[in-house]
Amino acid sequence: MKRKSLLTILLLSCFAVSMAAIFADLNGKWAGTLNAPDGNQYPLAYTFKVDGGKLSGTLEVNGISVPLDSGMAKGNDFKFSVTVENNAYPHTGKYYAAGDSVALDVNFIGTKAHTTLKRTP
Repeated sequence: MKRKSLLTILLLSCFAVSMAAIFADLNGKWAGTLNAPDGNQYPLAYTFKVDGGKLSGTLEVNGISVPLDSGMAKGNDFKFSVTVENNAYPHTGKYYAAGDSVALDVNFIGTKAHTTLKRTP
């Protein structure tokens, strides 16, 4: 019985370390271009920091830096919101470790836009 419990604890510890490693890789700077519903293209730069299940950071667009709100990370999925001029824009994303990219959906008050972010040095 002790051996089974020890093995279970060991496997759960390995899983926890693996999940921490996944989100440690999400940390850093990411960039991409968003094709907005209004037809304009916006170069985006995000800085992500994951601490446990909490995601924080900033979005930089057109020389303006905006903090991320209500950020959460679980598995390869994450979400946060950005508030600009009293409008909240929810973001949902998925981190792909193999391709070192992030798929990101942005909700523009009911209309979704999609972009792919790449890690920047």
